[in-house]
Amino acid sequence: MSENSDNFYSEDGEEIEIVSLIDRDERELLCYIEEYIEAEDDEYLVLRPVDIPVEIFVSEPDSEQISIVEDEAIIQEIYPIAQAVLAENNLSLKPTPFILTVEGELPPPDEENILTLVIEEEDANPMQPPIEPEELQLVAYFHHKDQEYCICSPLDPLIFFGRFNQRGNAELLSEEEYKKVQPLLKELMSNQME
Repeated sequence: MSENSDNFYSEDGEEIEIVSLIDRDERELLCYIEEYIEAEDDEYLVLRPVDIPVEIFVSEPDSEQISIVEDEAIIQEIYPIAQAVLAENNLSLKPTPFILTVEGELPPPDEENILTLVIEEEDANPMQPPIEPEELQLVAYFHHKDQEYCICSPLDPLIFFGRFNQRGNAELLSEEEYKKVQPLLKELMSNQME
């Protein structure tokens, strides 16, 4: 266990460990440690955010397609609007690192508020296997400067891979390290789930 982790107990009395992932700007993302995985003489962490992960999408003009908003300047500009819209639904938008999150309880998903995100072939990496469509729950939508935005949450749990650094703090794997151990981690995870 690390110095930046806390133990919490779930409703069924099971102990759940929570760690903080902190970025360069000192923003914090609390994550459950879902799994410890030993691989190549190292211990890796399978992490799941404590709060609900969300992404903001913008509608393409004259199209039914949406694209994720990745530009930090745009996110900063629309953040207060998104925060206010979510507050109307008793959800609190948090400026967490790595992915935005909301605190609160989402309504149960139904067919009317489920979107399927399909990655266009030209956006896919030809060196990687095809990306499966992802189902998202529409949480809220709003307009800003003649653009329609929607806030969605993935239906499948979002996981991160990390480890404890030499100071005992949890950190995400670097892109190079993740690429190196990705096949092994996925294999070990699938073996543990069986």
